Amino acid sequence: MGSMSVWHWVIVAVVVMLLFGRGKVSELMGDVAKGIKAFKKGMADDETQPPQTNSVPPVGPNDPVRTLPPQGTPGAAPQQTHVPAGDHKTI
Repeated sequence: MGSMSVWHWVIVAVVVMLLFGRGKVSELMGDVAKGIKAFKKGMADDETQPPQTNSVPPVGPNDPVRTLPPQGTPGAAPQQTHVPAGDHKTI
């Protein structure tokens, strides 16, 4: 049960070749190689590009602070007019 020997890997390779054929395996390996090359190119591009600076300047301690105008008292409810029960008119 332990580790895989060389013969195990040879048998796995033969089975893969029988299932997928020589053309499919070489095409798959070519796609893997293209992916690795694209990854390496992307990593190289990241290293050569300088870090982008933030386009919004930071707020300093001497900059004015903008405040919103008050919108009324927070606890005040809108006033409702109370109509006595006997003053309702029906049409």
